[in-house]
Amino acid sequence: MSDDADKGGTRLFGPATGVGSMPGGDAREAAKTVTGSFEDFPFLAELPARGPGADMIGRTIGMLVDLYAHVEPSGWRISDRPGRDTKRARSWLGEDLDALEEFTQGYEGPLKVQAVGPWTLAAALELRGGEAALGDAGACRDLVGSLAEGLRAHLAELAKRVPGARIVLQLDEPSLTAVLRGHVRTASGYRTYRAVDRQVVESALRDVIGVHDGPVVVHSCAPDVPFALLRRAGVAGVSFDFGLLTERDEEPIGEAVEAGTKLFAGVVASTDGPLSDPGGSVMGVRTLWRRLGRNPGTLAESVVVTPTCGLAGASPAYARAALAHCARAARSLADNPE
Repeated sequence: MSDDADKGGTRLFGPATGVGSMPGGDAREAAKTVTGSFEDFPFLAELPARGPGADMIGRTIGMLVDLYAHVEPSGWRISDRPGRDTKRARSWLGEDLDALEEFTQGYEGPLKVQAVGPWTLAAALELRGGEAALGDAGACRDLVGSLAEGLRAHLAELAKRVPGARIVLQLDEPSLTAVLRGHVRTASGYRTYRAVDRQVVESALRDVIGVHDGPVVVHSCAPDVPFALLRRAGVAGVSFDFGLLTERDEEPIGEAVEAGTKLFAGVVASTDGPLSDPGGSVMGVRTLWRRLGRNPGTLAESVVVTPTCGLAGASPAYARAALAHCARAARSLADNPE
Protein backbone atom coordinates (compact mmCIF):
# COMPACT_ATOMS: atom_id res chain seq x y z
CA MET A 1 0.00 0.00 0.00
CA SER A 2 1.42 3.44 -0.90
CA ASP A 3 1.61 6.36 1.51
CA ASP A 4 -1.23 7.87 -0.48
CA ALA A 5 -3.74 5.16 0.41
CA ASP A 6 -5.91 4.71 3.44
CA LYS A 7 -6.54 1.36 5.14
CA GLY A 8 -9.15 0.44 2.56
CA GLY A 9 -6.63 0.88 -0.25
CA THR A 10 -8.45 3.89 -1.69
CA ARG A 11 -6.49 6.97 -2.71
CA LEU A 12 -6.58 9.91 -0.31
CA PHE A 13 -5.71 12.41 -3.06
CA GLY A 14 -5.98 12.75 -6.81
CA PRO A 15 -2.99 13.53 -9.06
CA ALA A 16 -3.87 17.23 -9.51
CA THR A 17 -6.19 19.87 -8.09
CA GLY A 18 -6.59 23.63 -7.66
CA VAL A 19 -5.61 25.80 -4.71
CA GLY A 20 -9.00 27.41 -4.02
CA SER A 21 -9.98 30.72 -5.57
CA MET A 22 -11.37 31.18 -9.07
CA PRO A 23 -12.18 34.32 -11.12
CA GLY A 24 -15.66 35.76 -11.54
CA GLY A 25 -18.75 35.54 -9.39
CA ASP A 26 -20.82 32.68 -10.85
CA ALA A 27 -20.81 29.75 -8.41
CA ARG A 28 -22.33 27.29 -10.89
CA GLU A 29 -19.82 28.17 -13.61
CA ALA A 30 -16.93 27.78 -11.16
CA ALA A 31 -18.20 24.42 -9.89
CA LYS A 32 -18.70 23.20 -13.46
CA THR A 33 -15.14 24.21 -14.40
CA VAL A 34 -13.57 22.64 -11.31
CA THR A 35 -15.42 19.33 -11.52
CA GLY A 36 -14.81 19.16 -15.27
CA SER A 37 -11.09 19.81 -14.86
CA PHE A 38 -10.47 17.41 -11.98
CA GLU A 39 -12.70 14.38 -12.26
CA ASP A 40 -10.75 12.65 -9.48
CA PHE A 41 -9.88 15.54 -7.11
CA PRO A 42 -12.31 18.51 -7.36
CA PHE A 43 -12.40 21.32 -4.80
CA LEU A 44 -14.93 23.80 -3.44
CA ALA A 45 -14.24 26.97 -5.42
CA GLU A 46 -13.94 30.38 -3.74
CA LEU A 47 -14.99 33.52 -5.65
CA PRO A 48 -13.50 36.59 -3.90
CA ALA A 49 -14.48 38.93 -6.77
CA ARG A 50 -17.99 39.01 -5.28
CA GLY A 51 -16.69 41.27 -2.50
CA PRO A 52 -16.24 41.24 1.30
CA GLY A 53 -17.44 37.95 2.71
CA ALA A 54 -16.34 36.02 -0.37
CA ASP A 55 -12.70 36.91 0.29
CA MET A 56 -10.50 34.30 1.96
CA ILE A 57 -10.66 35.86 5.45
CA GLY A 58 -14.36 36.80 5.33
CA ARG A 59 -15.40 33.38 4.11
CA THR A 60 -13.71 31.70 7.07
CA ILE A 61 -15.06 34.29 9.52
CA GLY A 62 -18.52 33.26 8.33
CA MET A 63 -17.75 29.72 9.57
CA LEU A 64 -16.72 30.77 13.11
CA VAL A 65 -18.86 29.75 16.09
CA ASP A 66 -19.79 32.47 18.64
CA LEU A 67 -17.32 34.92 17.07
CA TYR A 68 -18.47 37.59 14.64
CA ALA A 69 -16.83 40.32 12.59
CA HIS A 70 -17.66 43.15 10.23
CA VAL A 71 -15.74 45.00 7.53
CA GLU A 72 -13.85 48.20 8.35
CA PRO A 73 -11.71 50.15 5.84
CA SER A 74 -8.68 48.44 7.41
CA GLY A 75 -10.14 44.93 7.18
CA TRP A 76 -12.25 42.54 9.25
CA ARG A 77 -12.92 43.53 12.88
CA ILE A 78 -14.54 41.63 15.77
CA SER A 79 -18.24 42.44 16.41
CA ASP A 80 -20.68 41.70 19.23
CA ARG A 81 -23.21 40.00 16.96
CA PRO A 82 -23.52 38.70 13.40
CA GLY A 83 -24.12 41.61 11.07
CA ARG A 84 -24.68 42.08 7.35
CA ASP A 85 -21.09 41.13 6.39
CA THR A 86 -21.12 37.82 8.28
CA LYS A 87 -24.56 36.94 6.92
CA ARG A 88 -23.39 37.70 3.38
CA ALA A 89 -20.35 35.44 3.86
CA ARG A 90 -22.57 32.57 5.01
CA SER A 91 -25.00 33.13 2.16
CA TRP A 92 -22.24 32.97 -0.47
CA LEU A 93 -20.76 29.85 1.10
CA GLY A 94 -24.20 28.24 0.93
CA GLU A 95 -24.45 29.22 -2.74
CA ASP A 96 -21.05 27.62 -3.43
CA LEU A 97 -22.05 24.43 -1.61
CA ASP A 98 -25.30 24.25 -3.62
CA ALA A 99 -23.34 24.53 -6.87
CA LEU A 100 -20.76 21.93 -5.83
CA GLU A 101 -23.51 19.53 -4.74
CA GLU A 102 -25.20 19.92 -8.14
CA PHE A 103 -22.05 19.03 -10.07
CA THR A 104 -20.88 16.17 -7.80
CA GLN A 105 -24.01 14.00 -7.91
CA GLY A 106 -22.85 10.40 -7.47
CA TYR A 107 -19.21 11.43 -7.04
CA GLU A 108 -17.00 9.15 -4.98
CA GLY A 109 -13.42 10.10 -4.23
CA PRO A 110 -11.29 12.85 -2.70
CA LEU A 111 -12.83 16.32 -2.51
CA LYS A 112 -10.93 19.33 -1.17
CA VAL A 113 -12.35 22.23 0.84
CA GLN A 114 -10.35 25.27 1.99
CA ALA A 115 -10.45 27.53 5.05
CA VAL A 116 -7.99 30.02 6.48
CA GLY A 117 -5.79 28.53 9.20
CA PRO A 118 -5.68 29.92 12.76
CA TRP A 119 -2.48 31.96 12.44
CA THR A 120 -3.25 33.76 9.20
CA LEU A 121 -6.71 34.44 10.65
CA ALA A 122 -5.16 35.82 13.86
CA ALA A 123 -2.86 38.06 11.82
CA ALA A 124 -5.75 39.43 9.73
CA LEU A 125 -8.66 39.73 12.19
CA GLU A 126 -8.73 42.97 14.19
CA LEU A 127 -9.87 43.25 17.79
CA ARG A 128 -12.15 46.14 18.74
CA GLY A 129 -9.20 48.50 19.27
CA GLY A 130 -7.91 47.91 15.76
CA GLU A 131 -4.92 45.70 16.58
CA ALA A 132 -4.72 42.14 15.28
CA ALA A 133 -5.85 39.20 17.40
CA LEU A 134 -2.29 37.94 16.92
CA GLY A 135 -1.07 40.32 19.63
CA ASP A 136 -3.41 38.87 22.29
CA ALA A 137 -2.76 35.27 23.41
CA GLY A 138 -6.26 34.91 24.87
CA ALA A 139 -7.87 36.13 21.65
CA CYS A 140 -5.77 33.63 19.69
CA ARG A 141 -6.96 30.77 21.90
CA ASP A 142 -10.60 31.86 21.47
CA LEU A 143 -10.09 32.04 17.71
CA VAL A 144 -8.60 28.54 17.55
CA GLY A 145 -11.56 27.11 19.50
CA SER A 146 -14.14 28.95 17.40
CA LEU A 147 -12.47 27.95 14.13
CA ALA A 148 -12.27 24.30 15.19
CA GLU A 149 -15.99 24.21 16.02
CA GLY A 150 -16.92 26.03 12.83
CA LEU A 151 -14.85 23.69 10.67
CA ARG A 152 -16.39 20.65 12.33
CA ALA A 153 -19.87 21.88 11.32
CA HIS A 154 -18.72 22.88 7.82
CA LEU A 155 -17.15 19.48 7.15
CA ALA A 156 -20.28 17.72 8.39
CA GLU A 157 -22.41 19.83 6.03
CA LEU A 158 -20.15 19.00 3.09
CA ALA A 159 -20.23 15.28 3.91
CA LYS A 160 -24.04 15.41 3.96
CA ARG A 161 -24.19 17.12 0.56
CA VAL A 162 -21.59 14.90 -1.17
CA PRO A 163 -21.90 11.60 0.73
CA GLY A 164 -19.47 9.73 -1.52
CA ALA A 165 -16.68 12.24 -0.95
CA ARG A 166 -13.54 11.59 1.07
CA ILE A 167 -13.00 15.13 2.28
CA VAL A 168 -9.56 16.73 2.30
CA LEU A 169 -9.33 19.87 4.44
CA GLN A 170 -6.89 22.56 3.29
CA LEU A 171 -5.87 25.26 5.78
CA ASP A 172 -4.56 28.39 4.06
CA GLU A 173 -1.65 29.81 6.06
CA PRO A 174 0.18 32.40 3.89
CA SER A 175 1.07 34.43 7.02
CA LEU A 176 2.48 31.49 8.98
CA THR A 177 6.16 32.20 8.34
CA ALA A 178 5.67 35.91 9.17
CA VAL A 179 3.94 34.93 12.44
CA LEU A 180 6.84 32.63 13.39
CA ARG A 181 9.44 35.29 12.60
CA GLY A 182 7.71 38.29 14.11
CA HIS A 183 7.23 40.03 10.76
CA VAL A 184 3.49 40.81 11.00
CA ARG A 185 3.06 44.59 11.22
CA THR A 186 0.89 46.32 13.80
CA ALA A 187 -1.96 48.67 12.84
CA SER A 188 0.38 51.69 12.82
CA GLY A 189 2.84 49.90 10.55
CA TYR A 190 5.76 51.18 12.64
CA ARG A 191 6.41 48.00 14.56
CA THR A 192 5.71 44.28 14.38
CA TYR A 193 4.01 41.79 16.66
CA ARG A 194 6.31 39.58 18.68
CA ALA A 195 7.12 36.21 17.09
CA VAL A 196 4.80 33.47 18.39
CA ASP A 197 6.55 30.53 20.05
CA ARG A 198 6.84 27.58 17.66
CA GLN A 199 5.30 25.17 20.16
CA VAL A 200 2.26 27.44 20.57
CA VAL A 201 1.90 27.66 16.77
CA GLU A 202 2.24 23.90 16.40
CA SER A 203 -0.23 23.17 19.21
CA ALA A 204 -2.92 25.45 17.74
CA LEU A 205 -2.50 23.89 14.31
CA ARG A 206 -2.77 20.44 15.85
CA ASP A 207 -6.01 21.44 17.59
CA VAL A 208 -7.56 22.61 14.33
CA ILE A 209 -6.22 19.66 12.32
CA GLY A 210 -7.72 17.35 14.94
CA VAL A 211 -11.32 18.26 14.07
CA HIS A 212 -11.10 16.33 10.78
CA ASP A 213 -10.80 12.55 10.70
CA GLY A 214 -9.51 12.71 7.12
CA PRO A 215 -6.35 14.22 5.64
CA VAL A 216 -5.45 17.88 6.27
CA VAL A 217 -3.19 19.90 3.97
CA VAL A 218 -1.66 23.29 4.81
CA HIS A 219 -1.17 25.74 1.93
CA SER A 220 1.24 28.66 1.89
CA CYS A 221 2.37 30.53 -1.21
CA ALA A 222 4.98 32.47 0.85
CA PRO A 223 8.70 31.65 0.90
CA ASP A 224 10.27 29.50 3.65
CA VAL A 225 7.32 27.22 4.39
CA PRO A 226 7.99 25.51 7.77
CA PHE A 227 7.79 21.93 6.48
CA ALA A 228 9.16 20.32 9.67
CA LEU A 229 6.74 22.17 11.98
CA LEU A 230 3.77 21.29 9.77
CA ARG A 231 4.80 17.65 9.69
CA ARG A 232 5.01 17.55 13.49
CA ALA A 233 1.58 19.20 13.70
CA GLY A 234 0.13 16.24 11.83
CA VAL A 235 -0.55 17.43 8.28
CA ALA A 236 -0.96 14.85 5.55
CA GLY A 237 0.30 17.27 2.89
CA VAL A 238 1.93 20.65 2.32
CA SER A 239 0.85 22.89 -0.57
CA PHE A 240 3.40 25.47 -1.76
CA ASP A 241 4.70 27.56 -4.65
CA PHE A 242 7.41 25.33 -6.11
CA GLY A 243 9.19 28.31 -7.68
CA LEU A 244 9.95 29.77 -4.21
CA LEU A 245 11.92 26.74 -2.99
CA THR A 246 15.61 27.20 -2.19
CA GLU A 247 18.36 24.69 -1.44
CA ARG A 248 17.77 25.00 2.29
CA ASP A 249 14.24 23.64 1.80
CA GLU A 250 15.53 20.36 0.39
CA GLU A 251 16.40 18.64 3.66
CA PRO A 252 13.04 19.34 5.38
CA ILE A 253 11.22 18.36 2.18
CA GLY A 254 13.19 15.13 2.01
CA GLU A 255 12.31 14.37 5.65
CA ALA A 256 8.65 15.19 4.99
CA VAL A 257 8.51 12.86 1.98
CA GLU A 258 10.28 10.14 3.98
CA ALA A 259 7.54 10.47 6.63
CA GLY A 260 4.80 10.10 4.01
CA THR A 261 3.83 13.78 3.69
CA LYS A 262 2.27 14.55 0.32
CA LEU A 263 3.71 17.48 -1.64
CA PHE A 264 1.16 19.72 -3.37
CA ALA A 265 3.59 21.31 -5.82
CA GLY A 266 2.46 24.65 -7.26
CA VAL A 267 4.09 24.60 -10.68
CA VAL A 268 1.54 26.33 -12.96
CA ALA A 269 1.41 30.15 -12.85
CA SER A 270 -1.73 31.53 -11.20
CA THR A 271 -1.99 34.64 -13.41
CA ASP A 272 -2.31 34.91 -17.19
CA GLY A 273 0.73 34.04 -19.25
CA PRO A 274 2.02 31.45 -21.69
CA LEU A 275 1.84 27.84 -20.52
CA SER A 276 4.79 25.56 -21.27
CA ASP A 277 4.31 21.96 -22.34
CA PRO A 278 2.97 19.83 -19.45
CA GLY A 279 6.21 17.87 -19.12
CA GLY A 280 8.19 21.09 -18.86
CA SER A 281 5.98 22.32 -16.01
CA VAL A 282 7.05 19.41 -13.79
CA MET A 283 10.70 19.26 -14.88
CA GLY A 284 11.78 20.95 -11.65
CA VAL A 285 9.87 18.39 -9.59
CA ARG A 286 11.73 15.56 -11.33
CA THR A 287 15.04 17.33 -10.72
CA LEU A 288 14.25 17.81 -7.02
CA TRP A 289 13.39 14.12 -6.74
CA ARG A 290 16.80 13.15 -8.16
CA ARG A 291 18.57 15.56 -5.79
CA LEU A 292 16.73 14.01 -2.85
CA GLY A 293 17.83 10.55 -4.00
CA ARG A 294 14.26 9.34 -4.17
CA ASN A 295 13.00 6.51 -6.38
CA PRO A 296 11.42 8.08 -9.52
CA GLY A 297 8.73 5.40 -9.38
CA THR A 298 7.32 7.00 -6.18
CA LEU A 299 7.07 10.48 -7.70
CA ALA A 300 3.48 10.41 -8.94
CA GLU A 301 2.13 8.97 -5.69
CA SER A 302 4.02 11.56 -3.59
CA VAL A 303 3.14 14.72 -5.54
CA VAL A 304 -0.13 16.48 -6.39
CA VAL A 305 0.21 19.08 -9.16
CA THR A 306 -1.46 22.50 -8.57
CA PRO A 307 -1.25 26.12 -9.66
CA THR A 308 1.21 28.22 -7.62
CA CYS A 309 -1.66 29.92 -5.78
CA GLY A 310 -5.35 30.75 -6.17
CA LEU A 311 -6.62 31.82 -9.60
CA ALA A 312 -8.75 34.80 -8.52
CA GLY A 313 -6.49 37.21 -10.42
CA ALA A 314 -6.60 35.24 -13.67
CA SER A 315 -8.97 35.61 -16.59
CA PRO A 316 -11.68 32.91 -16.75
CA ALA A 317 -10.14 31.49 -19.93
CA TYR A 318 -6.67 31.27 -18.38
CA ALA A 319 -8.07 29.73 -15.17
CA ARG A 320 -9.70 26.94 -17.20
CA ALA A 321 -6.49 26.42 -19.19
CA ALA A 322 -4.34 26.38 -16.03
CA LEU A 323 -6.48 23.74 -14.34
CA ALA A 324 -6.46 21.56 -17.45
CA HIS A 325 -2.69 22.05 -17.67
CA CYS A 326 -2.26 20.83 -14.07
CA ALA A 327 -4.13 17.63 -14.92
CA ARG A 328 -1.97 17.06 -18.02
CA ALA A 329 1.25 17.83 -16.11
CA ALA A 330 0.30 15.26 -13.46
CA ARG A 331 -0.23 12.65 -16.19
CA SER A 332 3.20 13.50 -17.59
CA LEU A 333 4.73 12.97 -14.14
CA ALA A 334 3.08 9.56 -13.83
CA ASP A 335 3.96 8.46 -17.39
CA ASN A 336 7.54 9.78 -17.42
CA PRO A 337 8.79 10.04 -13.83
CA GLU A 338 12.42 10.27 -14.96
